[in-house]
Amino acid sequence: MVQIIWLVAAVLVLFSLGYFGYSRYLAQFVELDDANTTPAHKYEDGQEYVPAKKPVLLGHHYSSIAGGAPIVGPITAGVVWGWLPALLWIAIGNPLLGATHDFVSLSASLRHEGKSIGYIIGQYVGERGKNMLLWFAFLTIVLVVAVFALVVAIVFNAYPEAATASLIYIGLAVLFGAYLYQLNLPFIPGTVAFVVAMFVGVYLGILYPLALFEPAARAPAETFVLLEGMSGSWLPGAASLGANTAAWVPIIILYGALASALPVWVLLQPRDYLSSFLLYTGVGGALLAIIVGTVLGTSSQPLVTNLEPFYGFIGRSGAPLFPLLFITIACGTISGFHSLVSSGTTSKQLNKESDARVIGYGGMLGEGLLAIVALSTVAIVSPDVGGGIGLALPTFAQGGGIILTSFGIPTTFGGPFMALVLVSFLLTSTDTAVRLGRYMMEEIVGTPETSVQKAATNRYSNAAIQGIPAYILITSGSWLTLWQLFGGANQLLAALALLTATVWLANWDESKQLISTGVPMALMVFITVLGLGWLAFHDNLYVKFIQGEWGGTPTLFAQLSAVVQIVLALTLIGLALALVVIGYQSISSARGRGSGTTVADGGSPRDD
Repeated sequence: MVQIIWLVAAVLVLFSLGYFGYSRYLAQFVELDDANTTPAHKYEDGQEYVPAKKPVLLGHHYSSIAGGAPIVGPITAGVVWGWLPALLWIAIGNPLLGATHDFVSLSASLRHEGKSIGYIIGQYVGERGKNMLLWFAFLTIVLVVAVFALVVAIVFNAYPEAATASLIYIGLAVLFGAYLYQLNLPFIPGTVAFVVAMFVGVYLGILYPLALFEPAARAPAETFVLLEGMSGSWLPGAASLGANTAAWVPIIILYGALASALPVWVLLQPRDYLSSFLLYTGVGGALLAIIVGTVLGTSSQPLVTNLEPFYGFIGRSGAPLFPLLFITIACGTISGFHSLVSSGTTSKQLNKESDARVIGYGGMLGEGLLAIVALSTVAIVSPDVGGGIGLALPTFAQGGGIILTSFGIPTTFGGPFMALVLVSFLLTSTDTAVRLGRYMMEEIVGTPETSVQKAATNRYSNAAIQGIPAYILITSGSWLTLWQLFGGANQLLAALALLTATVWLANWDESKQLISTGVPMALMVFITVLGLGWLAFHDNLYVKFIQGEWGGTPTLFAQLSAVVQIVLALTLIGLALALVVIGYQSISSARGRGSGTTVADGGSPRDD
């Protein structure tokens, strides 16, 4: 057994070196300058382009990028391969790959009027490349909405206390938005009052837990069941998910759709800012509790690893460490979804360019801290292998509750509190994803002319375009395979975002080195193509169709689902490789022209 504190110490040391050393170099490398007018000021419209104070925007950005993935991934990887491979991938990969990816995505968007990575790559490789990347990103967004809506529903089922508290803090966020932007009342006193009210909401959630149908077995006996006495078996997905989880899913998707359509000052900015205090308390409190509990011995049980450091190259579930570890742990190390947030909403709210360093690079390090907390919880609890998402999320709350006993906090409070911390990440990521999906479609369509184009870009109908297929994916019963598709698409999107940054830098100035973005890009393309290939050819084609191992009699739907997974994986691979070829041609062309033809903002668009 190893004390958990050593896992935390390793991450803190490497992350500190990354922020105080490497991020400072990157900020100079992309020439951040506060004398430049940011898109938030240049195009301020009160709807999407709204300058935000650094702590407010950091709260929004951190809340948006840190969803359930940096919790589920490390927990799953730790159980399958041991805590050491997971630790190394987080501690080394995050500052070198993930934080670099987020920072350069944000910086590139700043220099291109707050536009998305799809627009940016299109400026240099043409309309075809832009549309390919935007469609890739839009399909990934649908998977993100499905995964995050599902995991929120799972947490609400396991911890009904989090459902009540979440409803309260959403209401408080709307009031705080009006307080700041309509009444123009003082910022600091308002922050203090509303943060205190939010923590009161946590306490009320513990007193009055809420469920729609009969919740999970661990739920408190005093849980208020809105539809008590009804089975809910008629709900889509109830057979595989359970009635209470299945009932929460459409509500969460509808919430994401409505929240994404509101001006950012109404809900998104104030809610993310308020929830950031909850998130900082949860993540920072857990890290501090590990130190206090280890030094003073005040935790309810020893804070040591109950998992083995390494279970072998072929893990306990029969999966190979390479390449699947690097897809299983996406967020927490590197995530393509972050490039959509950085170049979608964050770049439109950045007050000054120097804020990009702490928000872009530092925000990703913060997500890495969440990942190491998640790994610590599973190392302490050591659940059985094979539980997937349904086991990972309750494990985070259970292990987090044990860690917080170092402060004398009972697990009856600590567990629900950590569940609410998780839900706070997930809800903000869900509606941010829907908003980003609309941005993607707007850039694909351009100026809408037909009724179909107008519907595709409308903030309400576009949300339905994303939400309906996401709901079908969840309720079809194939949600266990949803995580693999999400992980593969997400990591491949990260590679394409790094490709976009590399193309931008190459067209900006031939003296710019391309190693910081080019090497991580090549690495992620290689790893992810192998991972998606394994999913398509081994897990589906070989195991299911050739060996006939379906885990029972294969239904027509199960066979169709496997075919869809194969087609999706191969489509993603094909799109990515095609974009890599186009990007490489653009880089070669830019370097062949020489620096005399480039300009400070990154060059001129191509006509093709």
